[in-house]
Amino acid sequence: MDGRLNWDRLAGLLERVDGLTWGVVAVNLVLILFARHLVRLASGHDTPPALLRLRVHVFQSLNLAIVLGFVYWHFFSGDAQGHWARTALGILVLIYLAYLVAHLLGIWILRRFGKRKQIRGEWRWVETYQSRLLTLVSRLLVFVVTLITLVRMLGFESLLEAGGVLGFIGVLLAMTQATWAPDLFSGLILLNSNVLEEGDVLRIGGEDGFLGVVFKTKMFHTEILDLVANHRLLVRNAALRDRVIHNLSKFASARGVRDRLAFNIGYDVCPAQVRAMLEDAWSQVVEDQAEGVEIQFPLETGLENTGDHALEWGLFYYTKTPERIPAIRRTLNEYVLEAANRHGISLATPLTHEVRLQGKDVAPELGPDRRAG
Repeated sequence: MDGRLNWDRLAGLLERVDGLTWGVVAVNLVLILFARHLVRLASGHDTPPALLRLRVHVFQSLNLAIVLGFVYWHFFSGDAQGHWARTALGILVLIYLAYLVAHLLGIWILRRFGKRKQIRGEWRWVETYQSRLLTLVSRLLVFVVTLITLVRMLGFESLLEAGGVLGFIGVLLAMTQATWAPDLFSGLILLNSNVLEEGDVLRIGGEDGFLGVVFKTKMFHTEILDLVANHRLLVRNAALRDRVIHNLSKFASARGVRDRLAFNIGYDVCPAQVRAMLEDAWSQVVEDQAEGVEIQFPLETGLENTGDHALEWGLFYYTKTPERIPAIRRTLNEYVLEAANRHGISLATPLTHEVRLQGKDVAPELGPDRRAG
């Protein structure tokens, strides 16, 4: 008899559940089962595994919370608690849908108005000014609609109450705009000016400055891959605009980037010997067809600086793969060192000493000690 009563009670509870609730529960259970595949499909290919797992867990947790909320609302909340249960459930569903809509809109806008580009041998969708601006506008609209709906759901019916909540949020944004606004607008300016794009090779600073590849320009910062140390660097968009940036991917001519190697050679070596040594090194580079070097262009050398101890000679070459400049420099330095050994020329910077005897100047002599240039 007790079993019959329990079955009748369960059947009565199930009759209280409408078709919409069954549909919501079924959809969320399906989303929980296929969460990993859906999140991987909606995320970029460059998403780190840890972030991908976090998104899957958040996605599954939100769907499970919605299912539990509907179960509690129908089976455990009484008339007194039904209002708050429905409100809490509605807020959860609203936030979930707002995040999902904003994320899907961002993906669609990037595919529609972005640009497909090959970066380090991998094809990726990169942001443009149009895609970034439309993403901001779409997220702003989703935020405003969500906020107004949330205010209404919390019971702020009067215009004064709703205006107070919206005004508080507006004041909060105004007080913090000095933190986020410069980076946000600087990112838009960088994208609109086409000064740098994702995949471009940059040198920040002087000739010996930081060398890296623009990996991704985000809302408030830019991710740059260090070509020398092989790590990721985050730079604020506003700080990046304040720096001197050399974009090595924007060639000034069809020859490519013109790079320079410097060598300190003593005054005791005549210019003809230095040029012969550099031409010998370059002929070996052409013969071996060194990777990344535009060997079809003739060698360019010149005396760059007449220093106190040595002459600074420059070797100029062209390349259309600026991301390989560190490797190219190492290779060319080896060729020059081998040629210098064949010609009997030292690449170490000599030390000169000036001696004064009885008030008379004596010509500078080459000291026995030599240090690396």
